[in-house]
Amino acid sequence: MDIKRTFDILPYALKNHPFEDCLAAKENGVWTKYSTQEFSDKVNQMSNALIELGVQPGDKIASINNNRPEWNILNYAVSQVGAILCPMYPTISASDYIYIFNHSEVNYVFVSDEEILGKVLKAKEESPCIKDVFTFDKIKNAKHWTEVLDTGKDQHQEELQKRIDNIKETDLATIIYTSGTTGNPKGVMLSHRNLISNVIAAKPLLPTKEGDKALSFLPVCHVFERTVLNLYLLGGIKIYYAESLETIGDNIKEIKPHVFTAVPRLIEKVYDKIIAGGSQKPALLQKIFFWAVKKANAYEIGETNGIGTAIANKLVYSKIREGLGGNVKVIVSGSAALQTRLQKFFWGVGLPILEGYGLTETSPIISVNTLLNNGTKFGTVGKVIEKVDVKIAEDGEILTKGPNVMLGYFKAPDLTTEVMTDEWFHTGDIGKFENGFLKITDRKKQIFKTSGGKYVAPGPIENTMKASQFIEQVMVIGEGKKHASALIVPAFEHIRIWAKDKGLKCTSNDEICSNKEVISAITSDVKLYNEHFGQTEQIKKFELVNCEWSVEGGELTPTMKPKRKPILAKYNHLVEKIYNES
Repeated sequence: MDIKRTFDILPYALKNHPFEDCLAAKENGVWTKYSTQEFSDKVNQMSNALIELGVQPGDKIASINNNRPEWNILNYAVSQVGAILCPMYPTISASDYIYIFNHSEVNYVFVSDEEILGKVLKAKEESPCIKDVFTFDKIKNAKHWTEVLDTGKDQHQEELQKRIDNIKETDLATIIYTSGTTGNPKGVMLSHRNLISNVIAAKPLLPTKEGDKALSFLPVCHVFERTVLNLYLLGGIKIYYAESLETIGDNIKEIKPHVFTAVPRLIEKVYDKIIAGGSQKPALLQKIFFWAVKKANAYEIGETNGIGTAIANKLVYSKIREGLGGNVKVIVSGSAALQTRLQKFFWGVGLPILEGYGLTETSPIISVNTLLNNGTKFGTVGKVIEKVDVKIAEDGEILTKGPNVMLGYFKAPDLTTEVMTDEWFHTGDIGKFENGFLKITDRKKQIFKTSGGKYVAPGPIENTMKASQFIEQVMVIGEGKKHASALIVPAFEHIRIWAKDKGLKCTSNDEICSNKEVISAITSDVKLYNEHFGQTEQIKKFELVNCEWSVEGGELTPTMKPKRKPILAKYNHLVEKIYNES
């Protein structure tokens, strides 16, 4: 397999996996499909068009779009002409666009829809480097991307081949700006070798076969989904793009995928929806449902299926699997820690979730659980992948090196030096090995000290507290204070169902947050889970927040991680209430 550059995947796929539906997306209610040959032809056409446009090796091209086949076409075309793709999140602010455009010196921008176009055009006024903006959707008074594509008529084929031949595996392929929780985003420089080494190492670990289908809905600008898309093409898996996050459920039932990637937040919502559905069943069926749920929650890897499991499978688990299309072989989870209770439940119902670990700076995979040779251990992020090394520093920080580690931060050698020591990249995560499996215990920068001088690691506490069916989101606080406390977002949907059964008036979020029985139930769970931690780590007090944290609200990064400082600022009145009354 002679694949050294990202675009080498396409001719390999064309030779080994020629499908009629290599890529597919729903347009106006109809699935539009691209064969592998059409995909390849479009990439070469776009490559010629970019040369016609005047794009030179090293030029920066930004893409800001939802998941769609045009992304794949642009991605490979940009790489083939030697330019650098700078993918960005559709959800970031105009000020972030201005910073990234100017910092990376973007020449051309491709956007998906009118909403993003508006923000980009506003940012363009303060970004003199941008020459033009094109759209994937047809928008009045905007330049459609086919205006560029249609100019590619193989007239520059000789020049294109020359550029392809000159591109080395160590050359810069992309700059991905991380969605940091503080300060300006950093531009992570990844080479073709960085990206390809990750794909090749992960390929044997995916339990799929040629012709299986994948549903893609995580942001393609994130290196996690981008690497997975490359992996799908290399492994002969057909890629179907979800219409939107709101239509995932319907798209899954239509496509019946064999694999998809997800973040813990989404998996939590799927679980909540399953439980809510079971709660609405008649009394007898409800009793059977929760008996089966209890069995799934107690699942252990390698256990032998007994008669009880067979009954649960027939009456409950098979219907849960059918709700996800009926064909799912595996779900891959990343971006944040997944609760062990969710892993056990989904494995128990026959939907194995494989949790992995990595960062944008590592392209991203460092380790992953697998279905091979007892390759999964709940509560860990799996074993380190081939050709990647990991060691634990004296202070517990995870260090890694390998062909997947970034070239550095763009225009920031000082920041690069801060995280690199003799080829070892400092991840900023605290962890340890358990029988060869890597376990993440916290983020180094999130560990804080109370006024009594005791250190508190929020991550494990937050993840444990979210095991409560009454708690949707939680952030542990207490830096410089006399004890640890928490801001808690209640599980509003579950609580409404629970309250209805108890005859309580809990319709609005404010009513839920002020209801004494709700507060009592959450208090009971907090006390229960506090027993897992030492005295100084236990949550002494908490306040309830009356709305879910979101990317749009500014509380979460685009990768669904809490922005601690903005949350503390937004809810400073609740923090003051906690500690003024302490």
